[in-house]
Amino acid sequence: MTPDRPIRGSRRWSHYGGGVDSAGLLIEAFGRIRGLVPEVVDGLSSAELAWRPQDQGNSIGWLVWHQSRVHDDHVADVAGLEQVWLRDGWYERFGLDLPPRDIGYGHRPASVVKVRVTAERLVGYDAAVAAQTERYVAQLEPGDLDRVVDERWTPAVTLGVRLVSVISDCLQHLGQAAYLRGLL
Repeated sequence: MTPDRPIRGSRRWSHYGGGVDSAGLLIEAFGRIRGLVPEVVDGLSSAELAWRPQDQGNSIGWLVWHQSRVHDDHVADVAGLEQVWLRDGWYERFGLDLPPRDIGYGHRPASVVKVRVTAERLVGYDAAVAAQTERYVAQLEPGDLDRVVDERWTPAVTLGVRLVSVISDCLQHLGQAAYLRGLL
């Protein structure tokens, strides 16, 4: 870190004429995800993490696992990195009866119930994903955010838009998980 980028807690801030640099802002936003995961799962048993209202919909465990998988998959893709899930052995540690690159997109109830997890593993995996993301985002320059990363859409998706999309998706799923926790 340079002197004009002091660290407050685990988040990097940089003030230029009263503003925050784009990398610092993204690190702050991704840090919100990292901070919510332990809050949502703290003290919950595997059975509570697997609970689904009226045996329908997604469980807390599935929602937290899914948002971490999307985060890992999408950021690794745009950064040109290997997914933490595969590289660091989280796929094996979780031991789920799902394909290694599965991120949960399009899961039906039969797949959702396969995601039986522990709070400790969810927090550990998410922290590892967050660390990789922070290292990647910290080195970005503002112009990098304009790089096109997906031409399948009109308009084409830039790196900045993809990162904001990941943040939005993760926060929505964590909000859903927090709501379910309130129903326990």
